[in-house]
Amino acid sequence: MPGYRKLENSTCTVTALPGPKWEQAGILGLALMFVDLLYIVWIMSSHYYLGEFEHIVLLALMRLGDRAYGVSVRQEIAACIDRDVSVGAIYATLDRLEAKGYVTSSMGEPTAKRGGRPKRFFRVTAKGMSALDRARRALLRMSKGLKLVGRYV
Repeated sequence: MPGYRKLENSTCTVTALPGPKWEQAGILGLALMFVDLLYIVWIMSSHYYLGEFEHIVLLALMRLGDRAYGVSVRQEIAACIDRDVSVGAIYATLDRLEAKGYVTSSMGEPTAKRGGRPKRFFRVTAKGMSALDRARRALLRMSKGLKLVGRYV
């Protein structure tokens, strides 16, 4: 690759743009950069972490049961926590949750009211339930002993 340079030793080869950071790093520096990259790419994108909005969407799915699809999830969130979110944000989150294995989706029957388009229904999986439980326990542990105004959990 033009402009790129290989940095290597007996166990590792890294191809990168040349620059002082890479050239002065040495093997220990390269190893540390690899560990940082591993953390960023693997750990932070892992299926273990559940973001706040993902948490809210999963709870809305549980509340709705068999009636859970994009618009109903949006309405449930608005009714429960008075938060107005776009349907696009809901579907992006549902797609991400499905990729993580936290939800499954199925297509309903096409209806004339929807111009012949079917609804896409969502259901929380056992893995999604475990993620919710982990998040709940983490919040309880973090808030334990804190003097919070009002009732928190």
